[in-house]
Amino acid sequence: MNILVVGPHPDDQEAGMGGTIARLAAQGHRVVLLDMTNGEPTPLGDPVTRAAEAARAAELLSAPGRPVTRVSLGLPNRAMERSLAARHAVAKVIRRHRTQVMFVPFFEDAHPDHKAATAIAEDARFDAKLGRMSEPGQWRGSELLHVPRIDRAAASAYADPPDDAQDPPTYPKWLFYYYATHLRWPANPTFCVDITGFQERKIAAIRAYETQFVRANGHVVDWIEAAGVYFGSRIGAGDPARGVQGAAEPFYSKEPLGLTDLTLLT
Repeated sequence: MNILVVGPHPDDQEAGMGGTIARLAAQGHRVVLLDMTNGEPTPLGDPVTRAAEAARAAELLSAPGRPVTRVSLGLPNRAMERSLAARHAVAKVIRRHRTQVMFVPFFEDAHPDHKAATAIAEDARFDAKLGRMSEPGQWRGSELLHVPRIDRAAASAYADPPDDAQDPPTYPKWLFYYYATHLRWPANPTFCVDITGFQERKIAAIRAYETQFVRANGHVVDWIEAAGVYFGSRIGAGDPARGVQGAAEPFYSKEPLGLTDLTLLT
């Protein structure tokens, strides 16, 4: 499958669902991380350092022969808005990668960027399936885009208006919400993904953001790790009898999920 994980800032995807990203890559799926902003300014960071940290985190979540790739739109941090330009920029990424499944931040959040990113992504999912998006007067996003550590030709491809011939209409069948919220309330997930065996890589990817989680805020990593263990216990992940600590990540869906075989449940 082609999977797109939308994050308001570099590190949100890793914090919310880094174990699932690593598991999906290991299963052979194509995973693209879309950073809506570069995360700056922050007290301890700078754009170059943050881009290097984000690239390293993606490497840590990658699998042999199946790298986790990363794209940045370069929208303004702390000032993201639900605009037509932003919506079309995300729709372009959805089309370019033939996205089949999208993950976005949970829609209830205290952080304005998180709420805006989710709203933009939800709108873009709909727009990506529409034809004639490249008609004059509809595109205003050519100056928004920046793709760190990707060649200029690739960057310019995202700056072009959506083109039905180059990037045909695409509609991701599923849109799921991961929890990376700034609100202090418990998640009430629709389902959890077992990340036993991938929790360590998730934590390593989070710590790759040294400016955010090593020089400061180390306690946040402890919270995230504990949450993984908690949700793992809720679904019976791991094997306590053999000393295998389970872990899981929670997700929410607004749409009903279908099964053809109950044995697919764990």
